[in-house]
Amino acid sequence: MNKVKIHFLGASGTVTGSKFYLETPELNVMVDCGMYQGLKELRQLNWEPLPIDTSKIDVVLLTHGHLDHTGYLPRLVMQGFHGKIIGTPPTLAITEIILLDSAKIHEEEAERANKEGYSKHDPAKPFYTLREAERAIDLFSSEEKDEWISLSEHVRFRFNFNGHIIGATFIELEIFGKLFVFSGDVGREHDPLLAPPEHPKWADYLFIESTYGNKLHPKEDVEQILVDLVTETINQRGNLIIPSFAVERLQSLMYLLWQLFKKNRIPNIPIFIDSPMGNNVLSVFEQFPEWHKLSSKEYAAMCRHFNIISSYADTWKTIDDTRPKIVIAGSGMVTGGRVLTYLKQLMGRSSTTILMVGHQAEGTRGKQLLEGAYELKLFGKYYPVKSKIYHLESLSGHADQKELLHWMQDIKNIPEEVFLVHGEPSSLDAFRVKIHDVYNWNVHIPKLNEIKEIIL
Repeated sequence: MNKVKIHFLGASGTVTGSKFYLETPELNVMVDCGMYQGLKELRQLNWEPLPIDTSKIDVVLLTHGHLDHTGYLPRLVMQGFHGKIIGTPPTLAITEIILLDSAKIHEEEAERANKEGYSKHDPAKPFYTLREAERAIDLFSSEEKDEWISLSEHVRFRFNFNGHIIGATFIELEIFGKLFVFSGDVGREHDPLLAPPEHPKWADYLFIESTYGNKLHPKEDVEQILVDLVTETINQRGNLIIPSFAVERLQSLMYLLWQLFKKNRIPNIPIFIDSPMGNNVLSVFEQFPEWHKLSSKEYAAMCRHFNIISSYADTWKTIDDTRPKIVIAGSGMVTGGRVLTYLKQLMGRSSTTILMVGHQAEGTRGKQLLEGAYELKLFGKYYPVKSKIYHLESLSGHADQKELLHWMQDIKNIPEEVFLVHGEPSSLDAFRVKIHDVYNWNVHIPKLNEIKEIIL
């Protein structure tokens, strides 16, 4: 009799912090290893050691490179993990960029907090350092999609293309003949840069994300909205600031704005890309052309159209530039990055427009802006918000409820159990009801640190 013990160590009852740990008779596997983002009570969980012996984890499998799926890896290594970290080649390239950027931000924030004395901790310490991030990167091992890879005699896995971001996959993990399917983040059916996600054909146990489990993305005319916002920015001689995730969203926005310029729908307004991490991600698109829709020629032409900022000194030159302009800067939920400097200087002006794109987690500054905050706390001080705020939900890289149901429709068997993860409570519950109504499957919403034992 073989048993599998599943530990729900993150993204359970909330969207971020993805970590699923499976103890099998032959080896121990963790699927994803992400950081919590958003509410302070969640972020504080990042600092707590995991309730398992991390030295016993043999391998970590990554669905994709986003911080809430990979950002905890250096802490895992600090706690004793020394096995392999496996992802597709573009996923590992993205993860390396994200971990090094994240470590740099942690080091800078700790340094600033100590200098300006706004931390409760004395001294403030980084969550992890560049050296600690590099120790995790040293454990990377890449595998291609569509190939079954054996981990032991009765445990093997396969990566399958899943849209969402470059390199992203859903994972089929076969344990003693039973198939455990981890959706990761499911992409959109119609993405400007990526092909539609592939669908699982069988799942004995399905772990599915529920970020938009209770929502349908609005049918927005994205091009017309961008044209109107650019026109308004020019007329007001103002700034259009777009906080953007460095991975995928930034490249999608660049592609859309470039297409609008090519079609003569917007003039040649200066567009500044201020995201060092985003610039690095652009090189991943260049490196792995088979993972996206852009040809090398198209990619090069697109990049030439934008002002790509690398130095922080150029950030200040851009802020001082009096021309009407568009600035796309990280991070997407306004939790850190260069966008904070732009907002600090420019969101107090009525001629500034802030365009939020995609999901804004509870407790983030992005969510506060959407909810009409009249001030934002940046670098320990409050600054007034007088700019106009817009939200483009349809640019989200996450499948909505209808697309998630569509993604599941090719599963030929009835799963023994479906676990809903990566969602806020209201989203999880609505999706649970919907799956039951549509498929009549057995659905469970796991709680944080819940342990599920399965007899195979």
